[in-house]
Amino acid sequence: MKKAAVLVAPGFEEGETLTIVDIIRRAGLQCHTFGFEKTAEGGHGICVQCDRILNHEVTEYDMVVLPGGYAGAENLQNSREVLEILREMNREGKYICAMCAAPVVLEKAGLLSGKNYTAYKGYDQKIKQGFYREEQVVTDGNIITGRGPATAYAFAYRLVELLGGDSLAVKKRMVYFNAFDGKENG
Repeated sequence: MKKAAVLVAPGFEEGETLTIVDIIRRAGLQCHTFGFEKTAEGGHGICVQCDRILNHEVTEYDMVVLPGGYAGAENLQNSREVLEILREMNREGKYICAMCAAPVVLEKAGLLSGKNYTAYKGYDQKIKQGFYREEQVVTDGNIITGRGPATAYAFAYRLVELLGGDSLAVKKRMVYFNAFDGKENG
């Protein structure tokens, strides 16, 4: 079974982080949170108990996910260990996923050069590598990026698909489709 590691740094965006973990787990896939410490406080004061402390074990996962949050992204990009994990996983062709403010971490790791990406509004001016796309979710090879908090569901469903899970079944169970017109949201 494929598995995902979600990195939880102090100042993380709670809505993104918990939505991603929840949807991947609802799909019956393994998903663990790795924090800088056992308990992490998000950007809005919500504390989360992480499954594990950040370590090199993350590289054994099929996918690493970086939620946004201004301070969370800053803490991720200032971690030498995180940057080394991202580079190693990229060399192995594993999925590297970041949303909202977190694509700045991918840039610092040198992973956006020549790649299409999306990020929170205004980050097209902050990130100098790659090609910014104003879309909810952008997939370019093994790099997957999401726009912002309101796109966390679309982002997480895409991650489920990449891990081989049934995102349609999860969407139906979570009432992701508009009850009035039967069309998919996002």
